[in-house]
Amino acid sequence: MPDIPITVACGDYDRVRALREGTVGVMGCAVTYSTVEANALFIRNLKSQEFDVSEMSFSTYITLKARDAHHYTAVPVFLSRAFRHSAIFVRSDRIASPADLKGKRVGTPEYLTTMLVWLRGLLSDEYGIAPSDLRWRLGGLEQSSQKTTPPAPVAGVEIDNIPAGKTLAGMLADGELDALFTARPPSCFLKGAPNVGRLFADTRGVEQAYYRKSGVYPLMHAVGIRNTLVDAHPWLARPVFDAFLKAKAMALADLQKLAAFSVTLPWVEAEYRATQAVLGKDIWPYGLEENRKAIETLCRYLHEQGFTPRRMAAEDLFAAM
Repeated sequence: MPDIPITVACGDYDRVRALREGTVGVMGCAVTYSTVEANALFIRNLKSQEFDVSEMSFSTYITLKARDAHHYTAVPVFLSRAFRHSAIFVRSDRIASPADLKGKRVGTPEYLTTMLVWLRGLLSDEYGIAPSDLRWRLGGLEQSSQKTTPPAPVAGVEIDNIPAGKTLAGMLADGELDALFTARPPSCFLKGAPNVGRLFADTRGVEQAYYRKSGVYPLMHAVGIRNTLVDAHPWLARPVFDAFLKAKAMALADLQKLAAFSVTLPWVEAEYRATQAVLGKDIWPYGLEENRKAIETLCRYLHEQGFTPRRMAAEDLFAAM
């Protein structure tokens, strides 16, 4: 039986390098691989399902799955994951603790992103701050947005666009916003603007403490297989999962090459061992059971924040393997 031709697209990560270079293959498949920046990839696949196997926003996938409107079916491969305490930037002359955020104007580029779902859930669970406690302002981070349509309403939550010609970074620097939630540090922070800083100065320490308490390492992006392909070849999910798992293992092995470092980091072994001391032997786990706590937490947050009509179960999200 000839190999099935499939197209695969992901961002540029060390954990997929072996797939991209062809060192690792997908059993039973002839792979054509493309490297596409994640946000651009998400848009392309929402419009046209351009690739057979694709990195995808995990929260967007869950919301579509809840409405039976998904074009891909996930496998429990999580190409992007991140703690998000470091994504909260504030006016340090007004906000010294999470409690100070209540009632304040918080800027962010979009209201529904996986990062924002995690941040809102974190603030609610850990600090008692509900999404309705904040006054949300949407706009471009460094370039003014052309949006004129009011944002989609969310029950009980104040959401509005920032004025035309303004940027979120500029408004934080000028004091027109009290806080900014963004994965990309704003220019005003990078340039050392007065009274602009992170809410949590020791982000590493607070994130590690959060993990030790919650057991949750937040998931951002998963991998999906186009539904039509899964329907035609139900066996495909396992070799896709196995290929990504093997590629990740090869990337992690590079962290242990000490005769000549594969990674440009002087104390790479010490860093790797310190991370394992917090996260466990597998610092970047794939699989449903290995990530059940984080999956169930994200499903709860999406339901609590009004994005899914019911709380999705982890078992309902993934292709049979």
